[in-house]
Amino acid sequence: MRSIWKGAISFGLVTIPVKLYPATEQKDVTFHQVHRTDGGRIKYKRVCSVDGAEVPYGEIAKGYELPTGEVVILTDEDFAELPLSTSRRIDVLQFTSADQIDPIYFAKSYYLEPEAQGTKAYVLLRDALARSGRVAVVKIALRQRESLATLRVRDGVFVLETMLWPDEVREAAFPFLKETVEVRPQELKMAESLIETMVEDFDPTAYSDAYREALQQVIEAKVAGKEVVAPEAPAEERPAVDLMAALRASVEAAKRERARAARQAEQEPAAGEEKAPRKRRAKRSA
Repeated sequence: MRSIWKGAISFGLVTIPVKLYPATEQKDVTFHQVHRTDGGRIKYKRVCSVDGAEVPYGEIAKGYELPTGEVVILTDEDFAELPLSTSRRIDVLQFTSADQIDPIYFAKSYYLEPEAQGTKAYVLLRDALARSGRVAVVKIALRQRESLATLRVRDGVFVLETMLWPDEVREAAFPFLKETVEVRPQELKMAESLIETMVEDFDPTAYSDAYREALQQVIEAKVAGKEVVAPEAPAEERPAVDLMAALRASVEAAKRERARAARQAEQEPAAGEEKAPRKRRAKRSA
């Protein structure tokens, strides 16, 4: 990995020099817009909507459009006067319990690696934070944007998670929230039973992006010159008419699935064991 930012964690009078790395990456299959007949890349010109002339990068500025349609043009000098920290510091503001921060505020995750001269201080703060069971609320400036963020420990490394500001989280003002919807105790109990039936430890490796895998297979088939067969569309699910009946059926289905998974686990060899070789059938002579 290549670091995208260098700075320091400022914790009281302690300064810990660190490097910042993106902790995640998107695995989407990317495409280019091309000419269907010859595969040539499609290019776009930067054209002014007023005079129709192509505009070079050196003449492009940032503009803020007013409700009247007029545009305020901002210069580099305007941005230079803004109170954006350029000290490259991660300022620790407070410590708090992680459950007090709604996950909806989290935007992007980064790893922090200590510089050689700051390793001991890094490990000291890491261990103290891990033992406290809390997260640090910090402030950082990245890519001309100041953000709140949290510091937590994962696999022995600090993870910095940038956060949205409160006014960037939309209110869930849906009409049904003002309606009076009655839920029968039996329905609630059955729904709770369904939840309990499906409770298990979360293992992210048990899931995969089926769409991306299927798309990759289509691309590989195109490359190999094979015939591409479209998979059958899944049957369309219809909304349940009887809520209790649907919940009861869901509970039974979940129990059957759990029992099937348990039987399969019993039949699979333990880790490190080799499967017994299958006996080959003798070929019959014609």
